Amino acid sequence: MPFIRTKIGILTLAMFSLMVAPVAVAVSCTTQSQMTEAERNSLVQSAKSLAALVQNGDVAGLKAMTIPSVAERFDSIAAAVESASPLIQRGSLTVEAVYLLNSSDLKTTEEETQFFCGGANAHEVVLTIPRIPPGKYALTVLHASGVDAPQVITFILSEGGSGAASWKLAGSFIHPLTSAGHDGVWYWNQAREFARKKQNWNAYFYYQTAAYLLAPVYFISSPNLDKLLKEQAAVAPPGLPTSTQPMLVSAGGQNFEIDDMHTDSSLGSLDLVIDYKTQDTSDPVASRTRNIDLMKALLAQHPELKDGFHGLWAYANAPNQRPFANELAMGQIQ
Repeated sequence: MPFIRTKIGILTLAMFSLMVAPVAVAVSCTTQSQMTEAERNSLVQSAKSLAALVQNGDVAGLKAMTIPSVAERFDSIAAAVESASPLIQRGSLTVEAVYLLNSSDLKTTEEETQFFCGGANAHEVVLTIPRIPPGKYALTVLHASGVDAPQVITFILSEGGSGAASWKLAGSFIHPLTSAGHDGVWYWNQAREFARKKQNWNAYFYYQTAAYLLAPVYFISSPNLDKLLKEQAAVAPPGLPTSTQPMLVSAGGQNFEIDDMHTDSSLGSLDLVIDYKTQDTSDPVASRTRNIDLMKALLAQHPELKDGFHGLWAYANAPNQRPFANELAMGQIQ
């Protein structure tokens, strides 16, 4: 069964739940080129120490280095560490970027706070972080490379204490740098090639995969990412599922409501996942037949998908029942 990512893929956000009093003012972001050497070294050291705990699967050690409000709700971080550790144990850890974030002048915890990093007239990066309380924070991005499944590890750190313990973990995000053996730039180039051929379905989902691999966290934007998303929007096929409107497909005398579509490479090759609603998944034979009917209908409507993907996953969700999923290579869907 594929890993179904929840908009942010293998992202773990155990973020702050503190409530303070009303009204907000200025915030600031300091890039690594604007930091003092001492500031930069402190962040790099803290990030590497935390990443080493992830690499070694030391959940208890990581929790001990976490702020209390996040440590109280540590299950999602623990699960992500346990999943990632075997993949990166022999990898090399490299700090790719560090940012100092100051929201001390905020008077309350807002729904989201924007940090503009890179100067007033040429923002390199914008971070839009949800529900961050007033305080001093940092964001660090590391790559675990030199392994079959390289990962990007992003930490949000909260300042508190002194010396080596001056930075504590306040949020953790781990997700792949590659899918089916290719990185985000490769998928971006392939998306452009599909767009040139007017294969917009393939182009759209290759752009989606590129964005997922290239963005270390879901709340970051940059000129390059903005350009990618603009190109993706230009080829978006009509009728794609959204958070408020499912995609409707008729097959085998049934109407299917598709809630989500995304790519997956958990079996080694790039597949397209179809996530849809149904009334019952208790009968595996009937569920498999229904899934295959949906696969056939989708390929009949969009035969170009055979050029872009190894196969399809159909993922049926029924109320109060276990989901039923199966994968078939394109040549088996008949």
